[in-house]
Amino acid sequence: MPSGVELEVEGRDVKVTGPKGTLTLHITRNIQTEVNNGQVIIKTNSTSKLGRSLHGTTRALVANMVKGVTEGFEKKLELVGTGYRASVEGRDLVLLVGYSHPVTIIAPDGIEFKVEKSIITISGIDKELVGKVAAKTRAVRPPEPYKGKGILYLGEIVRRKAGKAAKTVGAG
Repeated sequence: MPSGVELEVEGRDVKVTGPKGTLTLHITRNIQTEVNNGQVIIKTNSTSKLGRSLHGTTRALVANMVKGVTEGFEKKLELVGTGYRASVEGRDLVLLVGYSHPVTIIAPDGIEFKVEKSIITISGIDKELVGKVAAKTRAVRPPEPYKGKGILYLGEIVRRKAGKAAKTVGAG
């Protein structure tokens, strides 16, 4: 556990508090969590496959909570397309991506949007929520395979397809 992070176990709930905020996780009954000398110990009382997989999942979720309240998480999206723009109005993200109207994505609690040129940065302390909002934003205009236009994750590679004209050349 990093310094400045406090973890409390209250029944089935694990509460992690750090410099960036507080996160809570409800744990299933097969898993026990305890804190000893600044270390979080997660045990399972089940030998079934489900019990073992929940043990690893719970360990990863608690580790992500600790990382979230200390460093935070962020996802970057890139706008590719002529005339595609994004802006932040208040806390919400407004996208102009080729539709007849602007698309507004309302920021849930704990999520912050930043826009620099054609890069949208979504940041927050909850890894799951950051990923969910990034996926929802990308779904407004997913990249299409013919021209490569749309909203992409930064560094994502879009497999391009040959258009209709390229197919008819070899058909002769």
